[in-house]
Amino acid sequence: MPVRLPPLTDRASRILLDGLVDYAGLFAPAALAMPNAVRNYAHYRAAGAGWILGRFICPAQSLVLFSEKADPLLPRDAGAIPWRLSVTASADLASDLAEIAAFNERHRVCFDECGAKVDTYEVKATSVGDIERIAAATPRDLNTFFEIPLDGDVDACVSAIARAGRHAKVRMGGTTADMMPSPESVVRFFKSCFAHGVTAKATAGLHHPLRGTYRLTYEPDAATGRMYGFLNVALAVAHLDNGGSDAEAIQLLEEADAGRIEFSDLHVAWHGPERTITFTRDVLLQMREHGLVSFGSCSFTEPVDESRALGWL
Repeated sequence: MPVRLPPLTDRASRILLDGLVDYAGLFAPAALAMPNAVRNYAHYRAAGAGWILGRFICPAQSLVLFSEKADPLLPRDAGAIPWRLSVTASADLASDLAEIAAFNERHRVCFDECGAKVDTYEVKATSVGDIERIAAATPRDLNTFFEIPLDGDVDACVSAIARAGRHAKVRMGGTTADMMPSPESVVRFFKSCFAHGVTAKATAGLHHPLRGTYRLTYEPDAATGRMYGFLNVALAVAHLDNGGSDAEAIQLLEEADAGRIEFSDLHVAWHGPERTITFTRDVLLQMREHGLVSFGSCSFTEPVDESRALGWL
């Protein structure tokens, strides 16, 4: 799956973060109404940090509502970059694919420059059979991400994803503390992806840059849980992709001290307990091309504002 990336002459932070955050404002814990979510997305695209924004994530059965609310905001100028959508699956694969085809055809006809386009599909699969069945029915030009359980036969599933020429997806958390996977299982997932040449995206619980204890929802009395940060995941994946050890990748996933992370124009460095590991721009570029494509977040402001507060933007 091609990733929109800046050239190596750009800052390390630009390479690391460009198009990294897929906006999932419709989903819990934000659970915004469609008008609010599409207005937010339009605002984020136009703002100074818009280069960090990736796709708008929309349920398949909400595409008609998306068009109703988003059409007045979509770009119409010649040469404008269209809104890209990633659609999450319902229980009815055939209906999903019909909805996607109808959406893309409508926007192709109604917008000379295709103001919006669904180019990605996200679907859960619990077995190799699921993956093979869904992949066989899904158009080859529709980037398809299979979310697989980390407590199953991960390698067999990732191998099936590779044979189908598709992509993998990992759930990093949720609205309850027991939904957070172990760092060992996350490392196992990404190592399998690298072994089989499969790119991946992450979702859930990655609103913050670094590991920490945060509220699990936006309710005033919400319970808290220990969540991963998106930077933890990105650097752990870059480390594994660069031949790093499992033990250090786990340490990177567990890192909670922003003082150990150093951003410069040329690299991102992690001053770990045993040694400093430097992620050069080419290492980060390789990670984005072959490892972590994006992560879904129901908040765009939290990852951006907290990264800016830490001096990383």
